[in-house]
Amino acid sequence: MVDAAAMVFPSPAPVPGLPAMVSVYEVGPRDGLQAEKAVLPTEVKLEFIHRLQQAGLRSIEATSFVSPRWVPQLADADELMAGLARQGSVRYPVLVPNERGYDRARAAGAEEIAVFVSATERFARENLGTTRSGALELAAPVVRRALADGVAVRGYVSMCFGDPWEGRVDPAQAAAVAGRLVELGCRTVSLGDTIGVATAGQVVEVLDAVTAAGVRRDQIALHFHDTYGQALTNVLAGLHAGITEFDASAGGLGGCPYAKSATGNLATEDLVWLLTGLGIDTGIDLTVLVCTSVWMAEQLGRPSPSRVVAALASGAGIDPPAPAAGR
Repeated sequence: MVDAAAMVFPSPAPVPGLPAMVSVYEVGPRDGLQAEKAVLPTEVKLEFIHRLQQAGLRSIEATSFVSPRWVPQLADADELMAGLARQGSVRYPVLVPNERGYDRARAAGAEEIAVFVSATERFARENLGTTRSGALELAAPVVRRALADGVAVRGYVSMCFGDPWEGRVDPAQAAAVAGRLVELGCRTVSLGDTIGVATAGQVVEVLDAVTAAGVRRDQIALHFHDTYGQALTNVLAGLHAGITEFDASAGGLGGCPYAKSATGNLATEDLVWLLTGLGIDTGIDLTVLVCTSVWMAEQLGRPSPSRVVAALASGAGIDPPAPAAGR
């Protein structure tokens, strides 16, 4: 039994000039689980999404329609979409890599999709098997068809701040790709710090370049990894720059295979703690969210890397799971 009364929460101290509300785009069921070694049963993933809904998340990226050969952790995408207990106020976007993936997603009932491209040539070759322009060419017909079907589209731009092969990324590269995705019709573009090397100054630099390319601040989301412990600092820089949508993964699920010691996505709990302390409304119940991540850590057989989950779970008398043998 969780002693919610024992949990300590930040006292809000609003900072002038910051947004009053922020949207949290939950990527745990997709970006988080696809990077985990364990392949979880569909019913566990559905329960995870249900618990995230109960915590107040309203944008939950459910799964990916990438080939199961590439992402076996999400091979059950069709089954998962069929089993979703949908709530009218919740969005369930799915990732699609190409038109074939779009066909599958639509047949499974997807009402919102995301496409992904790279800001760098090397990552496009290594991860997408094409060039930057080739990735945009693959995305273009998907976006056109989605818009014709009344399906909202989000665009992901990977490697906006640093690339493990190319090093520092010129902000103009991210800006050019983001601008093109908006031209195609993406409602939002998420700028990804895929290997977690961004600094606060870089965040401002990249945002200025993307805005100069014709993308409004209200069309931009930020997606940080916490490899070097800078994710929350970078969020704060984004807030001061007027960004009101941030990606995060419950419990810090996921990881980055392209950087040694990468600790995965920014944990949703850590993000909500920061925003709550700044007096920014998210609509998320932190107690329910922490309990959800403790439960998911039990399914994965290892503790959550989220600092907030560890601190609040300990204070409420929740024992973190011991690592499972062989994982």
